Amino acid sequence: MIPTAGSAYTYAYASLGEFIAWIIGWDLILEYLFASATVAVGWSGYAVKFLHNFGVDIPPALCSSPLVFNHGVWTQSGALFNLPAVLVCLAATVLLVIGISESARFNNVIVVIKLAVIVLFILCGSSYIDTHNWVPFIPENTGRFGEYGWSGILTGAGVIFFAYIGFDAVSTAAQECKNPQRDMPLGILGSLLLCTVLYILVSLVLTGIVPYKDLAVPAPVALAIDRAGEGLRWLGPLVQLGAIAGLSSVVLVMMMGQPRIFFSMAKDGLLPKSFAQLHPKFGTPHVTTIITGLFAAFMAGLLPIGVLGELVSIGTLLAFTIVCLSILVLRKTHPNVERPFRCPFLPWIPIAGALVCLAQMIALPFDTWIRLIVWLAIGLAIYFLYGIRHSRLNSPAKS
Repeated sequence: MIPTAGSAYTYAYASLGEFIAWIIGWDLILEYLFASATVAVGWSGYAVKFLHNFGVDIPPALCSSPLVFNHGVWTQSGALFNLPAVLVCLAATVLLVIGISESARFNNVIVVIKLAVIVLFILCGSSYIDTHNWVPFIPENTGRFGEYGWSGILTGAGVIFFAYIGFDAVSTAAQECKNPQRDMPLGILGSLLLCTVLYILVSLVLTGIVPYKDLAVPAPVALAIDRAGEGLRWLGPLVQLGAIAGLSSVVLVMMMGQPRIFFSMAKDGLLPKSFAQLHPKFGTPHVTTIITGLFAAFMAGLLPIGVLGELVSIGTLLAFTIVCLSILVLRKTHPNVERPFRCPFLPWIPIAGALVCLAQMIALPFDTWIRLIVWLAIGLAIYFLYGIRHSRLNSPAKS
């Protein structure tokens, strides 16, 4: 309906107004910046294992987070920084500055590789499933909220929710689609369906080969292949290569989305005009792409993957909650506007979406809520000190 760059920020701006749009835009900054860093840390783990197969060993001091967060306490690990995670962020930044078409071609090749590897693992690994590992299918709660049982399912879903932000990232590039009214709904819903099926199948194969308690490792698929024995060991290097390729494409997509959020917010006057500058040769938002890349590289080099992932998830869930509610508002305030794609079963789908997102947010660790509140407080300070004074709505002559 609004085929311009900016994703949920642009939608909230049109439906709920500038202040709510700022909140969701600032929330999306948290989502995409930390998502890039989160996936880069995962990429580092698989890259280190893959290089080890060829006798290339990166010292632990250069491939681990120097900070560790356990039970509410920060400690030092002894490492210097996560060098591979930093390098993949910088490489993605260069590729995105060069141009979206080159990035898209690169991403298409990667998608084919990772899908082939995933399908291979599902087909070959299914022969090694021990169904006893699925009993009980929902392990009993330990007595603490979030540790197994139904509360564990809810917490787990909330923690790994950042795996779904790639579908939202499609909408950040709406302005660069040839036919956004047709292509975006098909792209988002089609990939959502396919990936959900693949997520379930991979999870079933993983937990069928390896007992679930043993899967809390950086490279669970590699562990499952090792447990399967010689019959599946040939797949190990392919899985590692597929993981490297797949996570590379995710870093690329996340870092593509963030500059376009900055771009839209700057066009509305909520951020400095330099954030909306396009490269004279490549036509890309190079200033914000470089800022995003440097920040993501810094975070990926310093912070552990658990802290990064939880921050991304709570930011994503808050953004999705606001989007669900804005659908209801927009139907009331603009009932007759043309809608190339209409949300079905109104109001039940948006209400259900908002409630499920809120439930997953509530299930996340308390420390994650504290970080979200601090982030939002910083955002509100920037809005009232800068954004509201330079807003296009408050300065019509500048628009």
